[in-house]
Amino acid sequence: MDEAAVRDLLRGVEDPDLDDDIVSLGLVNAIDLDGDHVAIDLALGAPYSPNETAIAAEVRKVLSAEGLEVDLSASVDRGLSPEEQVLPDVKNVIAVASGKGGVGKSTVAVNLAAGLADMGARVGLFDADVYGPNVPRMVKSEERPQATADETIVPPEKYGMKLISMAFLVGEDDPVIWRGPMVHKLITQLVEDVEWGALDYMIVDLPPGTGDTQLTLLQSVPVSGAVVVTTPQEVALDDARKGLRMFGKHDTPVLGIVENMSAFRCPDCGNEHAIFGEGGGKAFADENDLPFLGSIPLDPAVREGGDTGAPIVLDDESETGEAFRNFVGLTANMQGIVHRQRESQRGQADQPPHR
Repeated sequence: MDEAAVRDLLRGVEDPDLDDDIVSLGLVNAIDLDGDHVAIDLALGAPYSPNETAIAAEVRKVLSAEGLEVDLSASVDRGLSPEEQVLPDVKNVIAVASGKGGVGKSTVAVNLAAGLADMGARVGLFDADVYGPNVPRMVKSEERPQATADETIVPPEKYGMKLISMAFLVGEDDPVIWRGPMVHKLITQLVEDVEWGALDYMIVDLPPGTGDTQLTLLQSVPVSGAVVVTTPQEVALDDARKGLRMFGKHDTPVLGIVENMSAFRCPDCGNEHAIFGEGGGKAFADENDLPFLGSIPLDPAVREGGDTGAPIVLDDESETGEAFRNFVGLTANMQGIVHRQRESQRGQADQPPHR
């Protein structure tokens, strides 16, 4: 069997999102054949996402059926020069944002990070909410960052996540008053001077709104995708539109909209009550031609998990935990789609024109 035959076999592997085979889409970076051993490098950029995991599994199945020993790797070209590689060992930076406070943005960020880590991904959680950092409390992280001899910062870990938060740098009851230049310096330091190591995902919990912190992050960090959190009520949707415009101005892909507090699940009667209205997040996603990443119920167990430091996404017995796990999978899938679409467009543009 030669490389052309291997490539023909791979034409039988379909991308479940882009509606074509992985060869035609330009998602096969390289094929290295040595006897019965074949090494394949695929343009997959969202580790542990359900759909990219399925693509890799199908590649193994197709080639193994022909008696080949398969070694798979995955890489994407982020289109950045060496000077632009602020976080060269971080594959994806996903910003979690909201137009206003009080919509459960930090809860969504913590559960997204914990859910990805639970799937097996290497995850960092950056609490960039400089005005109200509370992620350490939500994961009950009592360990503080350590400093090295080179004055870099070693982040503590919890639930398989590396954690950095403003809460580590100020006293528990200290008021936090930051102005533009201070915010820029702080964010830059926490990104560049922290020993994040090799990560599949860095989840960034942004403060609400569209101020200095958000702009600094988008200007200095290669954000690969954003998740916008809203609730069903109109006032939250109005503010979420501002977040969309902010990401649009910086050409940041929005992976989708997640609706938090979609309905109250009564623990006594078992019924759901749409306290904040219903359907607003889905309608907002449709209105802006964006993916809808799911609805998260207003569940007392979410609040309890946040207070006790146990993310509900890790609770296999919870229906709300299952809603979060579905959201995590959809978010990872969307990040993969963004990468594969870009790789496919780049690969097809590099192909010589037909004569």
